[in-house]
Amino acid sequence: MRDNVLTRRSFIRTSIAAGAGLAAIPAIGAPLYVPSSVLKGENAPSNRINIGVIGTGRIALGHDMPGVMKYESAHIIAVCDLDARRVEEARKQVIAFRKEKFGKADEVRTYENYEELLANPEIDAVIICTPDHWHAKIAIEAVRAGKDVYLEKPTSLTIAEGRLMSNAVNSTGRIFQLGTQQRSSEQFRYACELVRNGRIGTLREVEIRLPGDPAGGNASPMPVPDGFNYEKWLGSTPYVPYTEDRVHPKEGYGRPGWLRCEQFGAGMITGWGNHHFDIAQWAMGTEYTGPVEISGSAEFPREGLWDVHGDYHTEMLYANGVKVFGITETSEKPNGILFTGDDGWIFVCRGDYKATASDPGSFEGSPLVASDPRILKAGIKDSEIHLTVSEDHHLNWLNAIRTRRQPVSPAEVGHRSCSVCLLQHIAMKLGRKLYWDPTLERFINDDEANALLSRPERYPYQIKRGL
Repeated sequence: MRDNVLTRRSFIRTSIAAGAGLAAIPAIGAPLYVPSSVLKGENAPSNRINIGVIGTGRIALGHDMPGVMKYESAHIIAVCDLDARRVEEARKQVIAFRKEKFGKADEVRTYENYEELLANPEIDAVIICTPDHWHAKIAIEAVRAGKDVYLEKPTSLTIAEGRLMSNAVNSTGRIFQLGTQQRSSEQFRYACELVRNGRIGTLREVEIRLPGDPAGGNASPMPVPDGFNYEKWLGSTPYVPYTEDRVHPKEGYGRPGWLRCEQFGAGMITGWGNHHFDIAQWAMGTEYTGPVEISGSAEFPREGLWDVHGDYHTEMLYANGVKVFGITETSEKPNGILFTGDDGWIFVCRGDYKATASDPGSFEGSPLVASDPRILKAGIKDSEIHLTVSEDHHLNWLNAIRTRRQPVSPAEVGHRSCSVCLLQHIAMKLGRKLYWDPTLERFINDDEANALLSRPERYPYQIKRGL
């Protein structure tokens, strides 16, 4: 078990050391693109980052690709998806975007299989926007292939997968950014700094409010659409018949059904929870650990295709004595995070920000309020705790690739934040209090709970252990 333990110090030390490696030697011949690792200098090709996008659905086209493409030095040169229609639309979007913004555009290669994209030596970095059940596996293979990674949250389908992913990033020294973009929003960072610096006194409780998912979905089998590799899309999860409500819309980019199927994810507890619980851990200074006690309950659908949790309630206790509650949002308790201390409270949320047009509605109002306005006006002194400043999550990742310094949402932090969500999901399923060892990442004297830290993986899509 000791090999699974990763401290913040060893994580940073290993990553810095790996960043000092030798530049790659270009292959014989004339590649279409020059990898950023080849040459150095302010105006050299090394300032250009060649990017491949794996998974070209709603989040990729609406959020991550535009977020990266607006920077002239970031060149998306390849796109990959198991749906031929989607990958072609992504290719066209890249070309049209760059022509409109910069007046010119290179050709963009298309791939069905991500393995072929990762084998392309011209690609420096990848953005992974697949369904959740593919996240950890592709990220692991990407860093082993020498690519830097931007991974959409949640980090993994299981806690065991997340540990393998973080270890792989750490051992290879690649730059990794998790798509928890709330860390790049000023109100969230400032709220965390206020809590860390004692503006509300000793922190006692954190309440995190999330939406639920509806029941429903048509489970009737349908013919697999032409140009869609459904068998591979299922990946490591069990084979089940195709139906549109299980996958994604055949036309358009509305909210996909797989988000509401436990086969592919845990629902809102990881889908949005990975954002909010990440901020809670940032504020508490527990980014490299986790709770010691977890309990919870939830309503799960009894019929229909969609089976992720609806209304839920969880409670966690941390070793520092702070209690963290997860609840379903209501009109009286809107989506966001409430920090309560001995001397007051702070509430922070996204306000009217949405990552994509089809995101669930968020709180419309001030994104940062407190029990006393003077708490927010106090500011942070030079001598106090200051957290990493990032004003743009994608730019923070691009800058980290150039400098080889850790971005604002590195792999181990992302794994720990996702783990908190998955621990609550396990507690919802078992319906009793669980005791967790955050160092060993195991439940204490609970074989039934420990069996839920991983899932069986369907051949041939298992994560390959070792380098």
